[in-house]
Amino acid sequence: MEMNGLYLVIASACILVLAYRFYGAFLASKVLVLDQFRPTPAVVHNDGHDYVPTNKWVTFGHHFAAIAGAGPLVGPVIAAQFGYLPGLLWILIGSVVAGAVHDMVILFASVRYDGKSIADIAKEEISNLASVGAMLATLFLLIITLAGMAVVVANALHNSAWGFFSVSMTIPIAIFVGIYLRWLRPGKIQEATVIGVALIFAAIFYGPEVAASQYASWFTYDLQTIEIMLAVYGFFAAALPVWLLLAPRDYLSTYLKIGTIGALALGIIIVMPVIQMPAVTQFIHGGGPVLKGSVFPFIFITIACGALSGFHTVIATGTTPKMITNEREILPIGYGAMLTEAFIAMMALIAATALHPDDYFAINSTAESFKTLGLQVHELPALSAMVGEDLMHRPGGAVSLAVGMAHIFSKLPNMDHLMGYWYHFCIMFEALFIMTLIDAGTRVGRYLLQELLGRFYKPLENVNWAPGVYGCAALICIMWGYLVLQGNIGIIWPLFGVSNQLLGTMTLAVSTTVIMRLGHKRYAWVTAVPCFFMAIIAIAADFENVFYSYIPAGKWTLVAFSLVMFLMIVIVLVEAIRSWIRLAKMPQSYRTQEEIEAESLKKYGAPNVEIK
Repeated sequence: MEMNGLYLVIASACILVLAYRFYGAFLASKVLVLDQFRPTPAVVHNDGHDYVPTNKWVTFGHHFAAIAGAGPLVGPVIAAQFGYLPGLLWILIGSVVAGAVHDMVILFASVRYDGKSIADIAKEEISNLASVGAMLATLFLLIITLAGMAVVVANALHNSAWGFFSVSMTIPIAIFVGIYLRWLRPGKIQEATVIGVALIFAAIFYGPEVAASQYASWFTYDLQTIEIMLAVYGFFAAALPVWLLLAPRDYLSTYLKIGTIGALALGIIIVMPVIQMPAVTQFIHGGGPVLKGSVFPFIFITIACGALSGFHTVIATGTTPKMITNEREILPIGYGAMLTEAFIAMMALIAATALHPDDYFAINSTAESFKTLGLQVHELPALSAMVGEDLMHRPGGAVSLAVGMAHIFSKLPNMDHLMGYWYHFCIMFEALFIMTLIDAGTRVGRYLLQELLGRFYKPLENVNWAPGVYGCAALICIMWGYLVLQGNIGIIWPLFGVSNQLLGTMTLAVSTTVIMRLGHKRYAWVTAVPCFFMAIIAIAADFENVFYSYIPAGKWTLVAFSLVMFLMIVIVLVEAIRSWIRLAKMPQSYRTQEEIEAESLKKYGAPNVEIK
């Protein structure tokens, strides 16, 4: 049977909307019992710097932009090696019952614990030992992620005046919007949105003209220079007040992200591209040119963001809980943003699988690997000529996604001559996607360092102490920036996939404890089931990496890192299970959301919050 991309777009949208309406509502009203009258950390600790009551849609934009890095774009493209069906099933099922649940519950937990990190939550809910393991595991993964994402951005923007100009202009535009909302026109979010989005699209529209002008040299830099610039940008994003740069930039970027993906979905509906990749390929048992592993367990590791990602914990217990003004916002921000990311992952999968399979493998494999496949390219030479670049043998997922998206856009009416423009736009779009992960991740890294070092020097625990803020912001940037400049990230990057899902497993374990602590033991399965499933997946993938890849290649550094990460997660899991046994003796709570909110209304009164 011939599969058309149109069917996948419509089916995905319907499934995700229904999941939000029913399963998300069940989590909000029955499992977590969100309380709209209970003051949030942003309201209680409003300091104008980190804890800032923020408009719901600005917070959604920040959260979505921060969690949606390269993962939902690149992961499904790489996983297309196994065919379109495994990725499709994992994205839709995984996001609904695992990923969105993971994000929503841990965001709720952080809101209830004054915006604290996963380590502090583990300390309160489980034990001190679990807290140390959670903190080290989170910080370890964060540094790897930031370095890896910086490499991707630098590779996309170096010697590209168009891309660098368009992406860099989002920084002063965001600062202007932050000042506009703070001092010039407080609360006028609609005005600020129109102005900010118009300026961003102007920067994109005039990007080609800047690249062709005498000013192109102002925006053309080599790889190392851009890597240093990214680290400097990360410092300012981590140190400046959240309302000035981070929140408005992520919020405005979200319009471009969702707008582009929406345009891609509309393009798929109009063009109705045939999915040329088969449902399942011969590489499901391993030995593929893009991924060497088998579909189980590597489909679950390759597609993280878009289905389930431990990295989301960093944001859900970092910046976002310090901005939420009402607990009811946890449903659209925690559960809704993850489902939006899943839809993006589906669009990326469709764009990649709409290419001819031989062309897909020609882009995503090395020359040596492609030669052994005995395949012949089809449309790729013509696509390369239209784009103006050689597209052969450029693995990593980013290029094939840009080609797939540009291919669909160019088939729209009167767009066939703009293939080159669309390709470069998509490359820039991917870089912008990842930049929002870098800024939010660096800020959260600063929180974690202050929390960790504060155990040895108390003033560092104060998030408003300027020396601690600037010192830890600089230190986290130096740590991931050093990895980027030394190129060592290429050595430890294979750890990211497994480490990410191990962290997700740990978060689901902590979330299960949170649900049981609420007195809702009967609902503990919503996080416990995906927790054990991901534990099996992550351990199986870690085992394969260590014994079938790292040890035979003599990569003992990778072996050591894998074992350390594995041990930290095991510590948290064992401690969590011990806490479950203790909590099993607690009585059940059957109070309804209406009863709890009535009590909170009497205690706290109706909220009266000045929203930024």
